[in-house]
Amino acid sequence: MLISFKKNLVTLLGIVFLLGNVFLIYKDFYFFLLLPLALLIIYFAIFSIEKLFYIIVFFTPLSFNLETLVSGNIGIYLPTEPLLLGLVFIYLFKTFFQPKFSLNTFWKHPISFLILLQLVWIFITSVLSEFPIVSFKFFLARLWFVIPIYFLGIQIFKKGINYINKFLWAFLIPLTIVLLYTLITHASHGFSEEAGHWVMWPFFKDHTSYGAIIALFFPIVIGLMMNPKQEFYTKNLLRIIFLIFCVALFYSYTRAAWVSVFGAGIIYLLFVFKIKFKWLFSLGLVAIIIVGVNYTEISYMLGKNNAEHTTEDFGERVESMSNISSDASNLERFNRWNSAIKLTKERPLYGWGPGTYSFVYAPFQDASDLTIISTNFGDGGNAHSEYLGPLSEQGIPGFLIMLLLVIFIFYKASMLFIRLEDPDLKRLVMMLLLGLVTYFTHGILNNYLDTDKASVPVWGFIAILVAIDVYIAPKQKHS
Repeated sequence: MLISFKKNLVTLLGIVFLLGNVFLIYKDFYFFLLLPLALLIIYFAIFSIEKLFYIIVFFTPLSFNLETLVSGNIGIYLPTEPLLLGLVFIYLFKTFFQPKFSLNTFWKHPISFLILLQLVWIFITSVLSEFPIVSFKFFLARLWFVIPIYFLGIQIFKKGINYINKFLWAFLIPLTIVLLYTLITHASHGFSEEAGHWVMWPFFKDHTSYGAIIALFFPIVIGLMMNPKQEFYTKNLLRIIFLIFCVALFYSYTRAAWVSVFGAGIIYLLFVFKIKFKWLFSLGLVAIIIVGVNYTEISYMLGKNNAEHTTEDFGERVESMSNISSDASNLERFNRWNSAIKLTKERPLYGWGPGTYSFVYAPFQDASDLTIISTNFGDGGNAHSEYLGPLSEQGIPGFLIMLLLVIFIFYKASMLFIRLEDPDLKRLVMMLLLGLVTYFTHGILNNYLDTDKASVPVWGFIAILVAIDVYIAPKQKHS
């Protein structure tokens, strides 16, 4: 009798849902279709926070900005950012009321300390901001990226390498789908450079962010593919994915992404050949001296470079990176960086407020720096740097915190790789390290940590490294 009642109830609810949707679709209201997904998410939020975590990771490459659906300046990524915000409250609740989520040793890790210090400083500079509402929105966005992905991520990743691999695959599979979609769309336009700026829409805003995320996951794909324990079908699948990544990276027409992958390859060789830091430092010092002595000749040669980044020729496009005489993209970066430095001179301690650069930089542009793509209305975007952005928005302390965070990430990851004995863990740490090398190298020229596409994998990679350092490596050492 009870079973029959449940079946009838489910049937009735299904009919009501179907009829309700028919009516609402007739009225041009489509969001009710998402009700089953919403109920599933609520269920996971209550009974399985881990599954909700991986659902968010999976949907990140597939997310899109609300601005693409509705008019108005509502820059939020769906469905990831609302889910991340909800996960913040769930995590905080579990942290304070459930023993298994109690504060643990990872809070004492220097990377965790610097991340917390950065959050505190962002809050302080938001209070003192030129536009507090803008800055507190930036602060809130940083919270819903860092708390669920980094702090909750560590709690999940410490359970073992299988949980880490789930994270990597949960992002990699949908990202590959997006790359395939983009390549098919791009192919229909003859892989032209002009089309390469928008074919990744609506999943990516432009080709530079698209290229940055491809570069970020490029070492991950190689590392997974080179794992001798992979099954036959999985390894062949990874070979296909690797081919897709190679083609997608090439046709992203993103110079910084190409260079960042090349840089990651150089770092890998340094570890393979065990090059000591003192040799690198000496080589770098010699290079600086050579550049200083020949500065006039080098400047003259760069001034004669007129290669443009709009070409489809790979060699010319790479060569255009050193074009500081006519390439509008390069010159505009100098404009933004000079504006950031001038903003810092005006307010060196607290900056102008997190997220405010695009609202305040326009009056600080020098007439000699303006290009054909410059704007006097301050609507041209950010500082194009993960380092100069915090410098102008959060002052010199904000810049130093960011710099220290990057230094400690690479230092701790390098030391972890050196001391690990397990080959699987060493491979994992190396591919995460190289992925972060591509991003923070790219970060000299662009900044994307205010988007879910970059923040979820970047903070996730950092969380994995800390989880291995604090929990997994010590267990293997004592086993």
